[in-house]
Amino acid sequence: MRICFIASEVAPLAKSGGLADVASALPRALHEQGCDVRVFMPLYAGMSSVGLTLQPLSQARAIELHLGAQRYEVALLHTQIPGSSVPLYLVHCPAAYDRPTLYTGDADEHLRFLILQHAALQGCQRLGFAPQIVHCNDWHTALMPSMLRSLYAWDRLFADARSLLSIHNIGYQGNFPAATIADVGGDIGVQPGTLADGTFNWLREGVLHADAVTTVSPTYAREICTPMGAHGLDATLRSRADGVTGILNGVDYQEWNPAADRYLKHHYTPQDMSGKAATKRTLLDWFNLETGDAPLLGIVSRLTVQKGFDLLFEVLPDILTTRDLGILALGSGDALYETFFTGLQQRFPERVMFHCGYSDELAHLIEAASDMFLMPSMYEPCGLNQMYSLKYGTVPIVRRTGGLADSVQAWDPSTRSGTGIVFNDFDASAVRWALGTALDLYQDRDTWKRLVRNGMAQDFSWPRQSRQYLDLYRRLLGAPVRI
Repeated sequence: MRICFIASEVAPLAKSGGLADVASALPRALHEQGCDVRVFMPLYAGMSSVGLTLQPLSQARAIELHLGAQRYEVALLHTQIPGSSVPLYLVHCPAAYDRPTLYTGDADEHLRFLILQHAALQGCQRLGFAPQIVHCNDWHTALMPSMLRSLYAWDRLFADARSLLSIHNIGYQGNFPAATIADVGGDIGVQPGTLADGTFNWLREGVLHADAVTTVSPTYAREICTPMGAHGLDATLRSRADGVTGILNGVDYQEWNPAADRYLKHHYTPQDMSGKAATKRTLLDWFNLETGDAPLLGIVSRLTVQKGFDLLFEVLPDILTTRDLGILALGSGDALYETFFTGLQQRFPERVMFHCGYSDELAHLIEAASDMFLMPSMYEPCGLNQMYSLKYGTVPIVRRTGGLADSVQAWDPSTRSGTGIVFNDFDASAVRWALGTALDLYQDRDTWKRLVRNGMAQDFSWPRQSRQYLDLYRRLLGAPVRI
């Protein structure tokens, strides 16, 4: 099966969230199952230091794009996704991608990702690569279904192609002034009625014109079809006769596995957990924390309102005052939450460590050292840290939403089944209950060991999850082209 996979970020080359992890791991899993996958992404300024071997693509040294009043010269550079033989084509256009951040608020933001979409399709043309599936991801590539059926419909290379749009977070939709339609490079059939509030919504166009729409968990697929969860796109999503398919993201167990983690000095398995205890002692010593035998709570996250940290402002100080608990927190984002965690560390210096920023090494160490992991999200399309936590024997404490609901089963003391602590309501009382329940269970060592073993037995591997995408691709190839 021939698949053109387009994303604005691919780990470890460029990453701001879970999209990058999926755009790296899913093509690798599909490639291992025999698919011919070609991945396209921008060549951002900061990627020159990642040690890639880049080869100019002779057929695509100088692609000229005229987008509205702007002219761009684009080249494609060829490499592989690190750690694999999956072909990766980097769109080289310094005028668009030499910026200090992946995404900007600049006036030409729409042009930056129009370039990516045109470059991917013209790259296929110059390679003579006839994709059967064009897999688009989020708003940055959501115009490609329309472009295939309009601007590129003349080329028989794409005659049999089916388009699939994956929504990783519906909170980001690519809303631009209606006048920017003229920059697309031709008529892609935008209906006047879709220009809500005078804006050109790229994600809405993708939902309307893609042959299939997926998102990153079954529960999130249902949530984004409701007014509460869709950020204004619920009616558009509900209008699709085939609905939205929810496929839970997978985990790269080559990267996230306590038995072989490159960041861990002390490895461990479900049969021998001594390495986890040793990692905990090492990290406590490293940060000069004195928690004794108390459990350790981990947090690794972007610090944004979506992640539910408003609920912790009163709860965590109260818990730290009344119960034995240590906290390791890693993240950055909104100043409000950075200030909160900084203040928590200052108030409880012997029991709280907060690292403002991100460190891949520290993220792995926190997962391994912690006894429990907190994710009180307002909404969570999929989430990955809860699945990392399960593998690392770190009991997740999560709100029942999106992918958290699909990957963590609530502990049931009567059957001794379940993999974590799950709460329903988005309020401080629910978080307080969940933390208290986890701390109480931790005191019963036999119960805690059972809960940990249940979690470590879960399998969210990408080879398993990718088969669901393959099944969907096959169904699409048997269906008529969507006009």
